[in-house]
Amino acid sequence: MRVLTDLKNDNPYLKYLWLLSLERREKRELANFSDVECINNLYYSYVHKYPNYDNPVGFGEKMQWMKLHYRNELMPVVGDKYTVRKYLEELGHPELLNELIAVYDSIEQFEVDKLPKQFVLKATHSSGWNLVVKDKDKVNWRIWKKHMQFWLTHGIEWNGREWHYGEMTPRIVCEKYLEDKSGGLMDYKFFCFDGEPKFLQVNVDRGLSTATQNYYDLDWKLIPFGKSQPHNPNVKVECPSQFQHMIQLAKELSQPFPYVRVDFYEANDKIYFGEFTFFPCSGMPDFIPIEYDKIVGDMLKLPKANH
Repeated sequence: MRVLTDLKNDNPYLKYLWLLSLERREKRELANFSDVECINNLYYSYVHKYPNYDNPVGFGEKMQWMKLHYRNELMPVVGDKYTVRKYLEELGHPELLNELIAVYDSIEQFEVDKLPKQFVLKATHSSGWNLVVKDKDKVNWRIWKKHMQFWLTHGIEWNGREWHYGEMTPRIVCEKYLEDKSGGLMDYKFFCFDGEPKFLQVNVDRGLSTATQNYYDLDWKLIPFGKSQPHNPNVKVECPSQFQHMIQLAKELSQPFPYVRVDFYEANDKIYFGEFTFFPCSGMPDFIPIEYDKIVGDMLKLPKANH
């Protein structure tokens, strides 16, 4: 499965065919399954059992309960990669924002000739619909414009019933290309509970066959678990120079939410905001070993149901 995924991700034509298959699945699942049925089916595909909504214990179960029973009006605002910019500015953190080159509501507005050689495109209402451009003259824009058109006419809320994505306006933002001293751009993803960051995920070589996902505590000590793939103690990751500042920012930005993952980058010793994520991997129980689903679940205190 990992080989097939890498093959698809490396080929824009195969990736576009995969998007078209999502369109068919979207129509089928919206027509045939309720929110509970859809969530149950996806959850079962991970651990071969259904979530317990009456007494949720693990992180995965609690995530599914929150999809069905909790709403926070800020979630669609800060989860949107365009509207979150104004939110951060109003909080007094414009310095965290990467340079915005353009924002597109339609594919007709996209004019590659007006863009710099390097940039990044992101669908504002989704997760993973991105294109990192290191040399625009080497990109097959014919197929990638088809990707972008798909992004602007579809969403991802249907798959795991992540309701907040469905309340966002489809757009594409074009931002400045960033690179750290690794030659890529590592993510520092803080898992925060009631305004308290507990640990973080660090992505190395994202999008490559050598991709690694390790987890660290707030003293930068490796934690012996993975999520969707095992941790790799042989991969040594240097603590970012702005790590303590990242912790304070994660604490501040996560205050309004029972749980949120707050993502940052560091380039040239400067912190850049990445995104807010409320249901990583749609909140599925994908910890390795699975015992950590319960350990992390204990960190999440469920709010009162309001939906």
